[in-house]
Formats: sequence, structure tokens, C-alpha cells
Amino acid sequence: MKTSSGRRPWTFYALAAFFALFVLFLYGPMISVLVLAFQGPSGALDFPLRNPSLIWFAELAHPKGTGDVIGAFNRSLPLALIVMVLSVLMSVTAGFAFRRRFHGATLLFYTAVASLIAPGLVLSIGILVMFRFLDLPAAWYSSALGAHLSWALPFGLLIMFAVLGRLNPSYEEAAYDLGASRWRTVRDVVLPIVFPGIIAVALFGFTLSYDEFPRTWLTAGTKNTLPLEIWTMTTNVTSPALYALGTVTTIFSFLLIGLALGSILVIQRRRSAQR
Repeated sequence: MKTSSGRRPWTFYALAAFFALFVLFLYGPMISVLVLAFQGPSGALDFPLRNPSLIWFAELAHPKGTGDVIGAFNRSLPLALIVMVLSVLMSVTAGFAFRRRFHGATLLFYTAVASLIAPGLVLSIGILVMFRFLDLPAAWYSSALGAHLSWALPFGLLIMFAVLGRLNPSYEEAAYDLGASRWRTVRDVVLPIVFPGIIAVALFGFTLSYDEFPRTWLTAGTKNTLPLEIWTMTTNVTSPALYALGTVTTIFSFLLIGLALGSILVIQRRRSAQR
């Protein structure tokens, strides 16, 4: 946008400066962690960067110096995968069910998403109290799993409701007219169309569980997940190994997001090629 004299208005430069500051504020801490993760043996937790090396990444493999990072990852990964699978199955089936109005649908919907309003820490306290009342031990595969589903599942429901709500019923009617059964219509017509939305639900379920701290703090039992282990390391680890762990987890998250977005892009290109 330019004025009659050919110059851009001052508001353009003001907005550009504001956006640059926002990007710096958003990604500056992440970039700082990525850089400081390569501190040398004599490096500290702050700048400047001294004798860059990979020593702190190797340190992560030694539990005595940095905590049980490997064990925490071995708990966080399967937990996130279980939450992802359950979120997809429950969101997709609920999305199909809510395509038709039924008695109590509105109440059921608001009940399902109400957990987004409750603070995560308060919810984890409630789950812990319930498990103690039932005389059940808190663990990452039971109480923490329920807590994570209360956080990830509402997002999956909202995504699938939006995706299936935009689905044109004429596609299904055409399949029925050609003699397809209800199950084959769902398998061969509906699911391929909504598959990008399913990938989005899976991505939300995995990342929300993998990074969750408040709902895990009191429900994971005696064994830490990765976010809890990182928080523990901030109190007893005074080396750049903490930054190395943050770098590894950040790169892993970006790779996962890239894989999901790449899958959606491939699906869309295949659809375009078939038209």
C-alpha cells in the first residue's frame, strides 16, 4: 500500500516493526536455547558461546548427571501415542454420531468440552483424589492418561465436528445410489475426504499429551514424564545439558508437525491430480 506520492504510510512501518518485535519475542528464547545447547565444556548457562561442541547432547545419555531423561521419554512417548489413538477413535466416532441431531446432544457436547475450562492443576488434583478414594495407584498409564484425554479430546471433537459439518451429503448419496453399503461409503468416500482432519486430530492429541505439565504433575505417580523431568532438571541441573534436552524435544516436535503437514499436502495433491 502506497500513498499518492509513491511512499508507504508511516503506519506500514509501524506495523512492520511491531510484527518484527513480536517474531523476536516469540522465537528469541527458542533460538537462544538452540544456540546455548552447543556450549563447550567450560560454557555456562548464559552467553557468550564458548568452544562449541556436542558434549551436552552426549550428557543426556548419562542419567547420573541429568536425571532419568531416557526413562521419562520412554513414558511420555507411549502415553502420547495412546492419547493420539484414543483421541482419533473417539473424535471420529463422535463426529459421525453428532451429524444427526438426537435428544441431549447439546448437553453432551458441552459436557465433553467443559474440561477445557477447568485449570489443569485443579483437574489433576481432582483425579488424584478420586484415585486415592478408589484405592488405586496413580500412574502415567492410568490417571495421567485420563487427565491427558480430558485436555486433548475436546480439541479433537471440535476439529472433527467442523470437518464433518462441512462434508457435502451428496457424496454419500451418490455412493448409496451406486449400490455401496453404509460401511463401504464411510470407508471409501467419507474417510478419504476427512483424512486431513483426522491427521490434525492425531497431531493435536500427540503434541498436547507430549508437552503437558499441569495435568501430569499429580497424576503421573512416582515416575516422571518428560515435561516433569525437564522441570525437575531446572532445580538440580546447572549445566547446558538442560538446553540440549530442550533442543532435542523441540526438534522432535517440529519433525512431527512437518510430517503431519507433509501428509496433508500429499493427500491434497493426490486429490487435485485425480480431478
